[in-house]
Amino acid sequence: MTLPAKAFQRWLQGIAPDASTADVCRVSGIKRTTLAQQLVRGKVSVSTVVSISRAYNVNPVAALAGFDSYRVLAGPPQPPTRCELVSQISTADLLRAALARPAMDPLGRQGAAPAALSPVPHASSVKNWVDAIDDGEVRHRVSAATGIAPQNYSAQLTANRLSPELAVATSMAAGVGPANGLVATGLITEEEAGWAPGARQEALDSMSDGDLTALVGDRMQALGKVLRRQEQDQAQTEKIWENLG
Repeated sequence: MTLPAKAFQRWLQGIAPDASTADVCRVSGIKRTTLAQQLVRGKVSVSTVVSISRAYNVNPVAALAGFDSYRVLAGPPQPPTRCELVSQISTADLLRAALARPAMDPLGRQGAAPAALSPVPHASSVKNWVDAIDDGEVRHRVSAATGIAPQNYSAQLTANRLSPELAVATSMAAGVGPANGLVATGLITEEEAGWAPGARQEALDSMSDGDLTALVGDRMQALGKVLRRQEQDQAQTEKIWENLG
């Protein structure tokens, strides 16, 4: 979903009343032609607001909450659940953490402490997040609330992406913090969403050996399916080129 240009201009006037369009583009890193095209069309992208917010030291969540379509982001941040936090840990980080557990060593020795967790988002952060909060009906509720066809919603998840509108709608449908989906998509950071520092690591440390190992197994199985599909697509592409050549 884009934001109305008139509402954007009112918001911009409020945070940078004396700044010209050139000034705004220079400090935010947005191309002047990009912003000009959005204003001419009357539709400004959410990412534009996020970039300008950061440039003027305004929390992007608070900035978006000033627009009608994102009013649900207003108010104190709602902490993510443990499942959400764990969903935002990459498969590689989970695997390293599991291998460092004493249960994985034949002699029960503690492995070397794993390195700091990789930043959010990761290669399957969006799909993992939706899977973590889905009670079995979330996808249907999102479809009913937004009008998106279930197959189109699934296609976005397969591509590990969700539009900001759908990310917020998914959060609301699942009853979790409305900004949490924006973290999973990479639009905003954990800090901007009000997540506690080190929250993901604490959630990981709180997992039992059995739960962690089972999760790693599930992630590896899902990764295997993705890799096999990519290999099949590559083989098919090569075959087409061979037939053409």
